Amino acid sequence: MTTDSKPQSRPYFDATVNFADGSDSPRAFLDRCVSDIERLDGDVKAFVVTGLDAARAAADDSGARWAAGAPLSPIDGMPVGVKDVMETAGLATEQGSPLFKGYQGGRDCAAVVALREAGAVVVGKTVTTEFAATHPGETHNPWDLERTPGGSSSGSAAAVAAGMVTGALGSQVIGSTIRPASYCGIFGYKPSVGGINRGGSYDGFSQSSSGLLAATLAETWSLTREITSRAGGDAGYVGVTGPMELPAAKKPNRVAMLETAGWANATDEAKAEWQRARVTMTAAGIEVADRHSDTAVAGHEDAIADAMKLSMDINAWEGRWPLNAYKRDMDPAGLSESAHNRLNQAESMSQEQFRDLLAERERVRAVYADLKGTFDAFVTLSAPGAAPKGLEWTGDPLFTVHTSLIGMPTVSLPVLQDEGLPLGLQVTGYWDEDADLFAVCGGILALFNA
Repeated sequence: MTTDSKPQSRPYFDATVNFADGSDSPRAFLDRCVSDIERLDGDVKAFVVTGLDAARAAADDSGARWAAGAPLSPIDGMPVGVKDVMETAGLATEQGSPLFKGYQGGRDCAAVVALREAGAVVVGKTVTTEFAATHPGETHNPWDLERTPGGSSSGSAAAVAAGMVTGALGSQVIGSTIRPASYCGIFGYKPSVGGINRGGSYDGFSQSSSGLLAATLAETWSLTREITSRAGGDAGYVGVTGPMELPAAKKPNRVAMLETAGWANATDEAKAEWQRARVTMTAAGIEVADRHSDTAVAGHEDAIADAMKLSMDINAWEGRWPLNAYKRDMDPAGLSESAHNRLNQAESMSQEQFRDLLAERERVRAVYADLKGTFDAFVTLSAPGAAPKGLEWTGDPLFTVHTSLIGMPTVSLPVLQDEGLPLGLQVTGYWDEDADLFAVCGGILALFNA
């Protein structure tokens, strides 16, 4: 069944202009979010657990700062959700697994520490697939309750789309931020590998990144920079840098339109929307190349053709621990069939095979890096179509996996549709040039909002 009306995300920055004179407040804004949680989450099931008493107290503190003209940051008072693979003081971190039901580590992960220091209000923990991998949770898509919201950042995407929070933390190792953003009609951002500090997040894969889902492009960027200015990136990485406010929009001069391996699975309407995006950019004077018109683009398409298998094999080896410890030291019956299968694959692999997989990943990354200076950005669909019906599967990640494999920053813009439901346009930039990517995204977004 579909919901009674189209879900509405809830931008925060629009409200803050009224905080100083008291005609609105962070507490009143939070109360509107809570009203939607109470009204909708019984069906949507975006949250594992909420901490509303603490959230209300934090919103009241934020209101006092805004009234005094001294907010800690532009996101001071913004209601946010935290993906349930990230430690959060006072709330359980269950990782989508019965093995960790009710588990509390007693501390905040690095990103949540930074959000709290910036004044953001943590509303609760959002549903994830098991260990942020394959086995789905119980969240429904707020656009159509019979459809998946995508995964693994299922609850984060659904909560933002339904107006329960303005922004939420997600993560992606295959397609776990961009695909849910596409299915739920919101902005999603996977930064450059290493871009957001993953300390305290149960997400240790080498090509994984913590990311953001939010109501607007500006709020996506501000949430990111408020985190990285305080917590930096992963160990050994500076993290996402750039202005604290959204970079000025910049229309790209030349982009590459990618088909990727996902093209074979795309719906006819999704392909037509891809073409509409191309026509829109061309009409604005942007030069657009694809695999059929440019040999360099064709070479990149060939390089990423097997991105899914390569990524899954790398992840299998890297996920051997802790799955082997869960199986040995905890109740193996608490692991899904897909978790057992991943562990079996890992235990059949050798260290030498893993070395070869990493070498192939570096080769693919080098092919992409050689295109820097030739194209301002790469554009493709965020998913093969609208969210699939049913909750047994979180959807096809073939359009997103190459960005995870190459470690580049990517954003899903909610400007397309399929079956009358959201479909994202994915824009990918270059490593450690995330601010430039947001500028280009602003330029492309303006073409669709004109």
